[in-house]
Amino acid sequence: MAEMKNQKLLNKALNLLPDLIETKVDAVQTVELYKNDNSIVIEQAVDYRKRVLKKGSRVCLDFGNHQVGYLTLNLNYRGSHPDAPVWLKLHFAENATELFEDGKSYQGWICSSWIEEEQLHVDVVPSQLHLPRRYAFRYVMIEVLDISSKFDLVVEDAFCTAVSSAKDQELSAFKAQNHKLAKMDQIACRTLHNCMQQVFEDGPKRDRRLWMGDLRIQALTNYETYNNNDMVKACLYLFAALPMEKGRMGACLFLSPEPEVDDTQMFDYSLFFINTLWDYYEATKDMETLQELWPVALRQIELAEEQLDEEMLVRDSDVLGWCFVDWNLNLNKQASAQGIFLYALSAAIRIAQVLGDVMTEEKLAELYCECRNAANLYLWDGEKQCYISGKERQVSVASQVWMILGEAIEDQAAVNLLRRVETISEAEKMVTPYMYHNYIAALLLMGEKNMALQKMEAYWGGMTDLGADTFWELYNPENPSESPYGGTIVNSYCHAWSCGPAYFLRKYFTADGSLKGEK
Repeated sequence: MAEMKNQKLLNKALNLLPDLIETKVDAVQTVELYKNDNSIVIEQAVDYRKRVLKKGSRVCLDFGNHQVGYLTLNLNYRGSHPDAPVWLKLHFAENATELFEDGKSYQGWICSSWIEEEQLHVDVVPSQLHLPRRYAFRYVMIEVLDISSKFDLVVEDAFCTAVSSAKDQELSAFKAQNHKLAKMDQIACRTLHNCMQQVFEDGPKRDRRLWMGDLRIQALTNYETYNNNDMVKACLYLFAALPMEKGRMGACLFLSPEPEVDDTQMFDYSLFFINTLWDYYEATKDMETLQELWPVALRQIELAEEQLDEEMLVRDSDVLGWCFVDWNLNLNKQASAQGIFLYALSAAIRIAQVLGDVMTEEKLAELYCECRNAANLYLWDGEKQCYISGKERQVSVASQVWMILGEAIEDQAAVNLLRRVETISEAEKMVTPYMYHNYIAALLLMGEKNMALQKMEAYWGGMTDLGADTFWELYNPENPSESPYGGTIVNSYCHAWSCGPAYFLRKYFTADGSLKGEK
């Protein structure tokens, strides 16, 4: 991909990347954890500093909140002078659930190297053990696998050097309607904070890189919270500087050892560059960036047009991941992709208007009308009174949401559509906070603020009630321990696409519960 790299745009991006802020965070308490039926009980235990650790001893440190950073342990001994190395196992956990899974038994399809476990030998005690790898965690389980019988191990101090580019003093104040919403906002802000590294990472545990789908949501939340707009700008320029073949936007980027686009491409993620660019302009009025990146955005429309059939519908595909939409593996993506194309076209039309690109605006408006008409002609099921997707004419919540966000259907008809799909038993459901974010956005677009708030309280509030410090990549209220990867030990419990409540609450709701802008 090196020959496609735009060095000018890349240099601009790299110059905008933020510095990381380091904060020392001490372990706040020592805890014991055990299972009670389907729940995990956490109790305060004897302080780790007062414990002497022998072979088989275990001690669990609680850092009080979700951390992203580097662990340091100050080790000493009791008894005779150490005459052999200390063999330790360290298990880091964002969620206490992870501590009850055995990494050796994990057989999922996501690489097991993401599991946050380490075994190491400490040759010299006393010493300061500084782990060089960055971890995402709240809990650290320290287990002594073996130690000489002549001495015992003592952990005299344990702290994390936490890192983030978010500046806590710049977090905008927010007064919530009630304690639960205030807590949801706090958790959402913490989620964004810990994903704000040099770029907006999708998850600080996994995958630790810049994904376009997450960036769209992170950027919106950033404008209402930390307001680090240069960081959004840097990420937009990174994507623009590192295209795939034909100028197609990659789904995600790596920053190290040098900036490089991944080989993953998705129909929806490529198009979301347009919406993210438009949202950035609306927040900043940065005309120079809008002008410079407009050709890149427009190219995504041109490439998406190649996926249209003679009826002006996005061609369906059986290729896994061609269009993400949600982690529901049963979901047919055609109708969602059609709605997403409309959603991106709408943003592109607005960009063309602002730039005075009249000819392009007219061309895009014509394309929008053709695709909108096609959606309502070929994808609307008159009997079921909803949009269908694919050869099997599948009904899903996602299809309805994206048709609403793409404005294929509007006003009371759109309200009725979302209410109706909830009564269709065979309709495919949403499984991620990512898709729930788009669902809430659709409700607010229709003016359904009370329903939007109720859904947020039920969904993100469910994670809050389960003790979440940050919001998760996946959450099924009917099965909170669900994992599409084959084990919760690789689930991400701090995931960027889940930070949306801070955006919705701050942008749309005042402390008295009214929608901003209402008379």
